[in-house]
Amino acid sequence: MFLPKVYHRFSLLYPSCAASSLRSFSSELSSVSSIPASGILRFARKKPFKPMTSRGASASSRLSRLAPFASAAENGAGDPNGSTAPSSRPEEDEELSSGGGYHLPPKEIRDIVDAPPLPVLSFSPHRDKILFLKRRALPPLSELARPEEKLAGVRIDGNSNTRSRMSFYTGIGIHELMDDGKLGPEREVHGFPDGAKINFVSWSRDGQHLSFTVRVDEEDGSSSKLRVWVADVESGKARPLFESPNIYLNAIFDSFVWVNASTLLVCIIPISRGSPPKKPLVPSGPKIQSNEQQNVVQVRTYQDLLKDEYDEDLFDYYATSQLALVSLDGTMKLIGPPAVYTSIDPSPDEKYVLVTSIHRPYSYIVPCGRFPKKAEVWTIDGKFVSEICDLPLAEDIPIAFNSVRRGKRSINWRPDKPSTLYWVETQDGGDAKVEVAPRDIVYMQSAEAVNGEQPEVLHRLDLRYGGISWCDDSLALVYESWYKTRRTRTWVISPDQKDVIPRILFDRSSEDVYSDPGSPMMRRTAAGTYVIAKIKKQSDGTYILLNGSGATPEGNVPFLDLFDINTGSKERIWESDKEKYYETVVALMSDHTDGELYIDQLKILTSKESKTENTQYFLMTWPDKKAFQITNFPHPYPQLALLQKEMIKYQRKDGVQLTATLYLPPGYSPSKDGPLPCLFWSYPGEFKSKDAAGQVRGSPNEFAGIGPTSALLWLARGFAILSGPTIPIIGEGDEEANDRYVEQLVASAEAAVEEVIQRGVAYPNKIAVGGHSYGAFMTANLLAHAPHLFCCGIARSGAYNRTLTPFGFQNEDRTLWEATNTYVEMSPFMSANKIRKPILLIHGEEDNNSGTLTMQSDRFFNALKGHGALCRLVILPFESHGYSARESIMHVLWETDSWLQKYCVNNSDKPADVDASNTESLNDIENKALSASRGGLGQEGWDQDGSHWTPRSLLCFHEFGGLLVGVSNVGK
Repeated sequence: MFLPKVYHRFSLLYPSCAASSLRSFSSELSSVSSIPASGILRFARKKPFKPMTSRGASASSRLSRLAPFASAAENGAGDPNGSTAPSSRPEEDEELSSGGGYHLPPKEIRDIVDAPPLPVLSFSPHRDKILFLKRRALPPLSELARPEEKLAGVRIDGNSNTRSRMSFYTGIGIHELMDDGKLGPEREVHGFPDGAKINFVSWSRDGQHLSFTVRVDEEDGSSSKLRVWVADVESGKARPLFESPNIYLNAIFDSFVWVNASTLLVCIIPISRGSPPKKPLVPSGPKIQSNEQQNVVQVRTYQDLLKDEYDEDLFDYYATSQLALVSLDGTMKLIGPPAVYTSIDPSPDEKYVLVTSIHRPYSYIVPCGRFPKKAEVWTIDGKFVSEICDLPLAEDIPIAFNSVRRGKRSINWRPDKPSTLYWVETQDGGDAKVEVAPRDIVYMQSAEAVNGEQPEVLHRLDLRYGGISWCDDSLALVYESWYKTRRTRTWVISPDQKDVIPRILFDRSSEDVYSDPGSPMMRRTAAGTYVIAKIKKQSDGTYILLNGSGATPEGNVPFLDLFDINTGSKERIWESDKEKYYETVVALMSDHTDGELYIDQLKILTSKESKTENTQYFLMTWPDKKAFQITNFPHPYPQLALLQKEMIKYQRKDGVQLTATLYLPPGYSPSKDGPLPCLFWSYPGEFKSKDAAGQVRGSPNEFAGIGPTSALLWLARGFAILSGPTIPIIGEGDEEANDRYVEQLVASAEAAVEEVIQRGVAYPNKIAVGGHSYGAFMTANLLAHAPHLFCCGIARSGAYNRTLTPFGFQNEDRTLWEATNTYVEMSPFMSANKIRKPILLIHGEEDNNSGTLTMQSDRFFNALKGHGALCRLVILPFESHGYSARESIMHVLWETDSWLQKYCVNNSDKPADVDASNTESLNDIENKALSASRGGLGQEGWDQDGSHWTPRSLLCFHEFGGLLVGVSNVGK
């Protein structure tokens, strides 16, 4: 039996706690990564489009991963500290059947978390059919407990020879999509084994077949290897693709791709592969690493790396694939030698394939993405054509933002040409600190140079290359950006018209969301690729569609503009409802027509939602712009259908405009019910300007997505939730943001706390703070440096000692030796002696995120305990950075709710007297709150975990051949 490991410390600094009946108990947590929130749309093509990102962008994307856990235990057994309290629901503290150490949160929380997930939608290439990809609820802990190999930054399920912990679909339903938006009756895909786990669903190019993988649970509880199946769309009948039952998919890296309407290129496990290598009892020699060449090698704190020669052999064993060309009639041809293939990409004309592989020598300090990499062009039947590059091991990529690997990178096919490659090469050695112009050069070349043609220079860039949106011979958009200045530029080029001079279309700050013109809408070609959609009007001109989020001081108002690429003039042809709804353009639905699209024949897919109505999808047609509703999904948690949501604005003492989303329970009134316990859940962000930091992001009309660990769950327990209060860390000019991290962090939190108290919705001494990952880091720092603001904290999967991440963290790219004071002052570990408010630490035992090793929470807890702090540490067996298993998630909710009930709801302490002026200010605020609420105590409350919600619709490219829309009641 696996149990959560729980450690606690109750200091005599808190006599009320010491007076309680303290007892130690062991309970183990395990939780599951959230499935993406509703409304994720993807366009199909052979390879996923990788949008331009920076480390800063990746940091912001983590805002939406997790939300606070909450669950209330109202009896003695349910209280983590063993204190007794009356319970109206004895069953609320039930233990899960799989382990006596796991606990359940109250029923009102369980009912929301256990609600069946809504299906994911996938549109056919011709947009005439929709798949409903059905999903299950949270997985059991037993699935996470299956053995896994941690090799080269990859976690592998050796039994199924795929990435470990893959989610899956349980069934596929096919619906016809009528012109009026109505769906035909469901036709279920059938023929595969009962209880099968389905992955990698994709449409054939003509939309007549589906391909997917099937695996089943075996008697020993493990999962079988993946077999590729195909189904006829008209009948729904499915069958194995390979005639032999002993041919299995290798899905460690790439899996399979449609070459044409009847042929797939598949990565299979080599048929002659034997048993995995055995670890020698006696090593062949010591482990030796050397830097006798005195190279400068600075790397961040990566996890799951190779450790020795045995790990190298094991990685090769699982990652090596054999490529097989397979037709729908079962004919198979093996092509190329077995190798560690990481990417297979057929050319649009189906004649060639771009094959990328990695090879030795491997590294023990960086993950496989930096291993030596080779890119080659073959004919589709496996004949070698040319080597594009063979890059050496890249251990020495500088840690400065915008630093990249030396050599050719971002190698792809031009989607508007039969078989033309393009790539980019750095001119600064990959080091962002080197001043050089141009910094990057984009090249292109035919797949098979008949007369020995050399690569052609397409464009030169002074910033770092960020991608290309292709259209045709006369139009492409090239993106470049520079993180340090937040500058981003869009160039208009004519790829095959040498006499046309490139020009800048947009030149702006990436932080300035108000000036964002939007992104070009893409259409699908007959070859299954995606290019910019040109729109035909009666007047002359070259028009495209720009789809934008429409950020404004009142919140996002998404739009669709008809944009003249030559003159820059634009006409708004669609805009979201501003008053009640939040609508977005998800995709073009008339995109399967080659050539220009006529404006009066335009057809788009939109999503629509409100504060209380969950996302539904609509088909809108021109010229009358009539909308037909496609879906009618039920409300995922009707018990919170009438929750109250408001986007609030307030100012920091230095004048920076701040925003937050305030959620209140259904039916709550500040004047009648009084202040509530409040949960403050957030995640800091870095900015270069105060103006950009103060801009409003998000919409007040978005549906409140509640994930399995969301802070919004505590609305069901009567809490006020302050979700995602902006905490900008600003470094203008030559100043680095983190040089004043603590000062700006505290100032932002003070402004937010004062705002909710002044509104009369929160008691000054009943405000808890929480966060995940960098939000946990924030939580610990606030308890150390702003103890007057919060009564307790919940910190999940954080890093607390920055000297353990000496070569950069988050958006900090200076090393510990370059910015020693910053690293030390930002580390709450160094201020453990200042933390005097109760803090709950939660961490996955198998955390795989760079920098947030489980050791961070272990050592921080020991530091707190060494100074007599009231603290508790919960380690979740088998869980990584995000939590996945139902047992884990339920227990985390129980732990969090218990903590909130004891140290927030039942807290009677006055706010700490940090200084006279501050205390006077807080007392004044408290008096105002009590006056507004007539002194009422209000309801008990629940914590909310949602620091950020995934947008209802996000445009990107998907590798599996159809338009994919994820719809779920589970928020990130």
